[in-house]
Amino acid sequence: MPTLDVSELNIVIAVLGAFIIAYGFISVKIKQVWYLGEALPAVVIGIILGPISAKFLDAEKWGSAEEGQQEAITLGLCRIVIGVQLVIAGFQLPAKYQKANWREMALCLLPVMTIMWICTSLCVLITVPKISFLAALVIGSCVTCTDPILSQAVAKGPFADKYVPRALREIISSEAGANDGFGFPFLLLATYLIRHAELDHVKFKEGASELAHRAVSILKREEGVGRLGGGVAKAMEQWIVEGWLYIIIMSVAIGAVVGFGSMYAIKFALRKKWIDCESFLLWPMAVGLFLIGICGALGTDDLLACFVAGNAMNWNGLYLEEAEKRHDEVNGCFDVILNFGGFMYIGTIIPWKEFHLPEETGITIGRLIILGLLVLVFRRIPAIFISYKLMPRCVKDWKEALFMGYFGPIGIGAVFYVEHTRHLFPKQGTALTDEEDHLTSAMIPVVYFLVIFSIVVHGLSIPALNAFYVYKKIPPISEAEPAEIRILSDTQALPNNAYSNPKRNSVIMHNRFSRPMSMAPRGPGLQQWYSGRDRDRSRDRESSDTLVTHPQEMGYAEKLDHLRRYGGGVI
Repeated sequence: MPTLDVSELNIVIAVLGAFIIAYGFISVKIKQVWYLGEALPAVVIGIILGPISAKFLDAEKWGSAEEGQQEAITLGLCRIVIGVQLVIAGFQLPAKYQKANWREMALCLLPVMTIMWICTSLCVLITVPKISFLAALVIGSCVTCTDPILSQAVAKGPFADKYVPRALREIISSEAGANDGFGFPFLLLATYLIRHAELDHVKFKEGASELAHRAVSILKREEGVGRLGGGVAKAMEQWIVEGWLYIIIMSVAIGAVVGFGSMYAIKFALRKKWIDCESFLLWPMAVGLFLIGICGALGTDDLLACFVAGNAMNWNGLYLEEAEKRHDEVNGCFDVILNFGGFMYIGTIIPWKEFHLPEETGITIGRLIILGLLVLVFRRIPAIFISYKLMPRCVKDWKEALFMGYFGPIGIGAVFYVEHTRHLFPKQGTALTDEEDHLTSAMIPVVYFLVIFSIVVHGLSIPALNAFYVYKKIPPISEAEPAEIRILSDTQALPNNAYSNPKRNSVIMHNRFSRPMSMAPRGPGLQQWYSGRDRDRSRDRESSDTLVTHPQEMGYAEKLDHLRRYGGGVI
């Protein structure tokens, strides 16, 4: 007899499928007209259907429904969502991008991230009560990195197609992919300074003798958490050996070996015609899953390894070139499905009750809102403004620096870091010191609130900025030699900042992000993305001397003439 099986698996699958269908029905409106992307709608649906509202989705009931399993599920999901997308983000950058822009990347990953870490930690220290400076550094490290998923949406989205120069888009995408893995040194430095603090100067909880605390600390050594002593020298030794040599350097090496190995394997397989289209397009996802598993088993930085592998895989430009020839939509679909699932899940696990516990943790909604505003202003903008003149090839002036500084969203990457931090400290309420207890009780609500705050604020900022540009009548970017791609269907919606050429059955795209070598223009030919009155004349001189009228303002005869004169991209 048929029976009603309302299991958690059936519910989750049905809800995810229904959301994808509903979203997909008006996806062009959502992305290209309203500029909302996938993250904000998915989080809202997760909140509505989560245990606080409709009580329809509850991660605590999944699997065996054992206590504490949600943390493991969250960490595993975040690793998969971020890791796979970082491989995709890596191969979509131009060939040898990291070699050509190593100075800008070094600047973004070392001094800029350090300033971001310190500024964010100070904001946390000011607004969150009861925590120490070292505890604030731990929390600050969780949200220092710009989220690679939300940043890709900013760098590659429809708004960026119209108004953000390609050089700026590329550095935002590359920085977000790399710095998510570079957050570990900051997290580990603060963690080791707490863990290896001199026991003589540690203030233990009342009710136990110092000798007892020392004995418990010795037992804790087996678990690798708690107060281990040793002082600053021991902390720095662990930080260099474990944090940099093992986690960072080894992750880069693993990613490079897998990435370059993939590059040569793909080149050989294509020459021999051994690899079919499906396997070729699935390669980045397979690399991501492989690295997540290998690096997870070794205890290294799987996120950094995935991004390095993505860059190395397209080091000679062959993978992106061949993917474009095969009209790759597979990896874009992976991006979307992972965003849907990941952000909907985030919406269901938000710890709403911990956002206002004035008597227990001292955290209140008011404090968190103030913290969100402070982080929005001081976390990234000052660091970019201090350093943007040192990377003139990517960031030309203060307006582009403001855009890059403002759009450094906090998302699933921060959730990954805070869930990973749970394993570095004793469980909440079991620590030997109040410092650790206050840290473990504050880091979850603080980080999750900043994630939700950033998703909402940055998600709504793009529509607001687009409305401002439309009001100011700022023209979209035009190129002397735009990319031309073959259109696959007459019913397919055109990308923003593009127009069709029915005679050639193609689409002419200005300011296209991922452009393989065969589609690269012979010259930059970019107009500024702000008003002509404020244009940087030196940048114009570097571009084509011919300013191209935007195709949407042309008549039919002018469009044909424009195609004959400037249509050069290879189909």
